Amino acid sequence: MKISIGCDHIVTEIKDNVVKYLQDKGHEVIDNGTYDKVRTHYPIYGKKTAAKVVSGEADLGIVICGTGVGISVSSDKVKGARTALVGNVESARFARETLNANILGMGGRITGAGLMENIIDVFLATAYKKTEENERLIAKIDAIAIDAAQVKDEHLFDEFIEKWDQGGYPAE
Repeated sequence: MKISIGCDHIVTEIKDNVVKYLQDKGHEVIDNGTYDKVRTHYPIYGKKTAAKVVSGEADLGIVICGTGVGISVSSDKVKGARTALVGNVESARFARETLNANILGMGGRITGAGLMENIIDVFLATAYKKTEENERLIAKIDAIAIDAAQVKDEHLFDEFIEKWDQGGYPAE
């Protein structure tokens, strides 16, 4: 499997360990950086990593920063990226199996090395279960991607609020 990976300067050595771990398991790795401890901005590496996944150059992606939050949010801004910030094995399984997540986000300062390896193993080994329900859920998630003009629309979520006010969302 070909894995695109990126990180910020805070966790470079952790990313390097993950790269070696993946290569030792036989995966091809596209290392998007960063490569040192010089202060940088994680959105650059989140975008680079996600772009390789979305373009098909990589099968899946992994992004790591101190908490995982910033780089996960950044990578998810690339249209077609479905980044899951994960801190445990079951969340990794769910993200792949149900939501067809294609990028794994992790916090290098808050997740131990052994747990990170377990999470990666499960994320990479878990296949998406294509069901009508999962496809509808992903379509709903994809449908809420909004452009700059929609951001200013105060009534954008009226339909959803109305459904909630009428008793929530029935099981579909």
